[in-house]
This record gives sequence, C-alpha cells and structure tokens, in this order.
Amino acid sequence: MKINTKSKKVNKAWLNDHVNDPWVQLAQKEGYRARAVYKLKEIDETLRLIGPHDVVVDLGCAPGAWSQYLRRKQKSGQGSGEAKGLIVGVDLLEMAPIDGVHFIQGDFQDEAILQALQATLAGRAVDVVVSDMAPNLSGIASADAARVENLIELALDFAQHHLRPDGSMVAKVFHGAGYDNLVRKFRDTFVHSKPYKPKASRDRSAEVFLIGQKLRHP
Repeated sequence: MKINTKSKKVNKAWLNDHVNDPWVQLAQKEGYRARAVYKLKEIDETLRLIGPHDVVVDLGCAPGAWSQYLRRKQKSGQGSGEAKGLIVGVDLLEMAPIDGVHFIQGDFQDEAILQALQATLAGRAVDVVVSDMAPNLSGIASADAARVENLIELALDFAQHHLRPDGSMVAKVFHGAGYDNLVRKFRDTFVHSKPYKPKASRDRSAEVFLIGQKLRHP
C-alpha cells in the first residue's frame, strides 16, 4: 500500500499550527466553537455594527462560533422588558443547538430555505447580515471564483430586500478572480463599503471581509 508522505507531512504541519494557534487556544478557553469568532468580534468592535437588540442573520453559521458571539452580545445588553433581538442561522451543515439562536439547515440557494428564513423573521427588518459562507471548492480557480461570487450575490440580494435602510453586512470573500467585481457590487449596494482583514485571519489566507453599511436607495 502506498502512503502519501507529502500529504501526511502537510496534515501534521497543519495540526501542529492549529494546536499552537493562540486564537484556537483563546477560543477553547472562552468556550467558542471556532477561532473564526475573533474575526467577527474584531470587525464588530472596530465598526460597532451589532447591537444587543438587533435582528441578525448568520449565513454559513456552522459550527456556530459567530452565532455564539451574537447571542452572548445579545444577552449581555438586554434588560428585562426590553425588545428582544433575533438571531437566525442558516447552513447546509448540521449545527449543534445554541440557546436563543434559530437554526435552519439547508442550502441558502434553495427557494424553500429562503422562505423558511423569511418565515422565521416574521416580517421583522434585519439590522445586520453576516456571511461566512464558502462553497465546496473544486480546485479549479475560475469555477471556484464563480461559486463564491454567486453565493455573495445571493447574500447581497437578500440584504437589499430585508435589511433596514441603515443596516450593515459583513461577508467573507477571497482575493482572486471575481474579487474586484464583488467590491464593486458592495459599493453599488451600500453607501459605505470597505475590505477588512482581521488579525485572526491567517496571513497566508486569501480571505478578506467586505463590509457594507447603509443601503443605497434603489
């Protein structure tokens, strides 16, 4: 039986980096499901996007670290008798329950899932859309870029139809083919838009987060 020693070395190196990653260690210490939480946390604390009474839609929410952060912020800022915020998470993958988070399992690209999301919102306008969605990658750059672009375009369309006029959106994208087009679409959709690279995002990663604030009038 042949053994791919190169693959084993790569996996071992990744595991070593992961175990010794300070963000992984901090997430474990603070009870978060993934280090990715600190990307959203930094963006939120820098730009003050999310309030404790907000209606937030978390696209690509599994394993749930962003939803955990949203829920903790919601709980910390709400007193008795105040209007409650709402958190709705959507993902194709399963997610272990989080108290106070409404989870919908399914493909955001399916009309039935979008209808379920709209039903959960029950007519409430959305204050913030956060998207950590990423497609299954094929390794073919042009095809993968098209998949990423399609997902973000769907999220932007959802934001245009459901966000409050002064609402915000955060979406993970990747440098490469299609990136400039997504930047333009954020500029066309929002009054204020900018790319942001959080400290918890690995230097070698092509990911960057596009942030849009305040919808442009149609």
